[in-house]
Amino acid sequence: MSGAATSGAAGGRPGTVEARHDAFVTTSGRGLNHDLPPMRLYHKAKRFGTWDPRSIDLSQDKEDWKLLNDAQKDALLRLVALFAAGEESVTLDLLPLIMVIAREGRLEEEMFLTTFLWEEAKHTEFMRRFLDEVAGVAGADLHHYHTPSYRKIFYEELPRAMHRLLDDPSPAAQAEASVTYNLIVEGVLAETGYYAFYRTLQRQGVMPGFIQGIRNFQRDESRHLAYGVFLLQRLVAADDAIWHVIDRRLNHLLPYALGVTHEIYAAYGDQHPFEVDQKEFIDYAIKQFSLRARRIEQARGKSLAEVYRLAADQVEEATRDPDGPGAAAGDPAGGPPAATGSPAGPAATTGSGPGRAEARAQGGPAAGGGGGSGA
Repeated sequence: MSGAATSGAAGGRPGTVEARHDAFVTTSGRGLNHDLPPMRLYHKAKRFGTWDPRSIDLSQDKEDWKLLNDAQKDALLRLVALFAAGEESVTLDLLPLIMVIAREGRLEEEMFLTTFLWEEAKHTEFMRRFLDEVAGVAGADLHHYHTPSYRKIFYEELPRAMHRLLDDPSPAAQAEASVTYNLIVEGVLAETGYYAFYRTLQRQGVMPGFIQGIRNFQRDESRHLAYGVFLLQRLVAADDAIWHVIDRRLNHLLPYALGVTHEIYAAYGDQHPFEVDQKEFIDYAIKQFSLRARRIEQARGKSLAEVYRLAADQVEEATRDPDGPGAAAGDPAGGPPAATGSPAGPAATTGSGPGRAEARAQGGPAAGGGGGSGA
């Protein structure tokens, strides 16, 4: 209803788009649908996503930094440098998707995406604050930590997929963009990175302010992931051929995502500064990937109404009360963070393409590694 646009010349400029609205949802008989999964995520974001990166106390973190040895400082600086640039990248690259959703008149989805972008900006701010105030590297160039697999994803694949939407807003292009952003960057790299921070820092009882920030990141990202899974489910329900687009994209990108973790470990040879097992991280990354791919595949042959019912569960999983049970789901003492929007069950796909990507990643040069990066 809203967001309609027609093509044509405007002001004598050939090829421009003359945008116009025919009506508005908020003054129509339909009104806002507060039961839609993205609208429910929007309300959750208002309740749980209003933390301030500058209000987190990093005084103890500064003291803890001084106690780390040089190798540990380098490993932590590496992870934060990957995260900082990753958060900046997703902040820069999200706008084309918001524009496509707005032009399709999906007001409730756009309203949620406004919180999504704001939260990514806060993540960028917090990571830079840690670099400046705790690591004390203001003025340093940290691009040397960006390894080939990392550069492939964040310098090439992510911006290309997202900015393609400016010229090609087709469902296939939207699916490729969401797979890159939500499933690979957020669902594999970022979540494995959170797990790495918990395992290396919280286990040693250091960096409490940073860990508080990471918990806030993870709560925010759980909503982002829930939306990404919903978007892909909606696209698959509308056209089953989109599943094959998703399948190909996952198979293309997963080896690079796992390559990021491999390259982190390769920088330190046989002995990681924090003495964490790289197999633990690679298994965790593949589990997160497999469960979400399985959930999206469940949308095949479903109606839109059935997709909304599927999405209802993932919204609740993504938005538990951060002060209630499961608030510290990422604490190693309580197990790894739950896979947002994923059904309970074995960490395996249902015989589809993503399973082939896992097999290649486990046996190929991109296998191994610990820690991830992203948003």
